[in-house]
Amino acid sequence: MDSFWSRALRHKSFVVGGVLTLLLTAAALLSLLWTPYPYAEIDIPKKLQAPSAQHWLGTDSLGRDIVSQLLVGSQNSIVVGVIAVGIGLGLGVLLGCVAAARGGWLDEVIMRASDFTFAFPALLTAIMLTAIYGPGLVMSIVAIGIFNVPVFARITRGSAQAVWAREFVLAARAAGKGPWRITLDHVLPNIASVLIVQATISFATAILAEAALSYLGLGTQPPQPSWGRMLNEAQTQMFQAPLLALWPGMAIVLSVLGLNLLGDGLRDLMDPKLARRR
Repeated sequence: MDSFWSRALRHKSFVVGGVLTLLLTAAALLSLLWTPYPYAEIDIPKKLQAPSAQHWLGTDSLGRDIVSQLLVGSQNSIVVGVIAVGIGLGLGVLLGCVAAARGGWLDEVIMRASDFTFAFPALLTAIMLTAIYGPGLVMSIVAIGIFNVPVFARITRGSAQAVWAREFVLAARAAGKGPWRITLDHVLPNIASVLIVQATISFATAILAEAALSYLGLGTQPPQPSWGRMLNEAQTQMFQAPLLALWPGMAIVLSVLGLNLLGDGLRDLMDPKLARRR
């Protein structure tokens, strides 16, 4: 463990990604306890103000404080990322392990179902769900979560099949262990690092997808702030107040960049071959 952290602190991608991810998490936690102003408070006389000591990043077209909206909007990013990735991780890993352990027609059915799901990206799934149930954060989470299931299923299956061909697994089978016992004792521990890296990358993708859905009006609904909807509202004020689009755009960019860098760093640190090169 000491060796891992000593290498991690020398890995630039891991450090930068970790700092940016911690800032995102800190912003979400801080917004639960404190914001400079109530995020939904409308103050028309103070609309479109430039950054100042009273409003650090200015105000929007309704006089709402930008900092407060950015802080509360980070909650949506965290919630969508955690739940959507959790859905994909839970169902995808289960299906991938079943496909690798059983093989045959069951493996073929699971993989073809994954191919079918890939034909419906998160945005298209969200449009279909919105048409039936109406727009909202829950529909965004469900759509992104469904899209993540085949991603994790394919990665789990491919990684698990490589482990199933290893000598220690063959020895476990010769010793009489069943497929599920082997999966729990040998397969999952050996593919955990791959799944952790994919989870961080999928987290970044979920944040980006939620912002896109909110931008289109399919995600988080007013008055709850969302970085994507803040971008949508800012586009009508681009010439009067261009900074309105800059702040949520930077929040999305830095969050996604941080998680991707963190995922790249974890991949390098957890891959024995890459670790030895460092």
